[in-house]
Amino acid sequence: MNDATRPLNVAVPETFDLLLSRRSGSAKAMKGPGPSPTELDRILSAGVRVPDHGKLTPWRFIVFEGEGRKRMGDILGSVVSGERDSSPERTAQERERFLRAPVVVGVVSRVREQIPIPVWEQQLSAGAVCMSIVIAAHALGYVANWITEWCAYHPAVMERIGLKPTERIAGYIYIGHPADPLEDRPRPDIRGITTRF
Repeated sequence: MNDATRPLNVAVPETFDLLLSRRSGSAKAMKGPGPSPTELDRILSAGVRVPDHGKLTPWRFIVFEGEGRKRMGDILGSVVSGERDSSPERTAQERERFLRAPVVVGVVSRVREQIPIPVWEQQLSAGAVCMSIVIAAHALGYVANWITEWCAYHPAVMERIGLKPTERIAGYIYIGHPADPLEDRPRPDIRGITTRF
């Protein structure tokens, strides 16, 4: 059964095991291999199955893999080297940033402002895409890390990777395998953050 013919909204109780075992893995501690092209297509296909008020598709993807990761590093290195507080060490670090994982998916939020759908809902939809990608990667046995860091917000980087003025990076999703075993972190007690109205 392919994804197009799969029945919708069928109970999948084992999904709770997947969700409750999910843990981000540090982008700094990833190794290959990354997802194959077919696996990455499945991960991105899961990503687009999020709520999308008005069917706007208010997001798109930029995939950094292979030499594309090095080209992104060249952009980052060149941007930081032109700043007042730059150093050779920082420039070298930025050139390596996207080489930390075998695949990095940039999720671009692209809102439309002159329509009745609130901008906030469009941005939330992009965030939901990021989380769905993280979960889908986990479902295929990979570890993922959803982060932004300075390069998601710097105007020169945004311009050089082709973002339009109405677009922003919702997240860079690093995908690979953990170099070391993952350890869980304390989670909030839901009773302490939940009220009933």
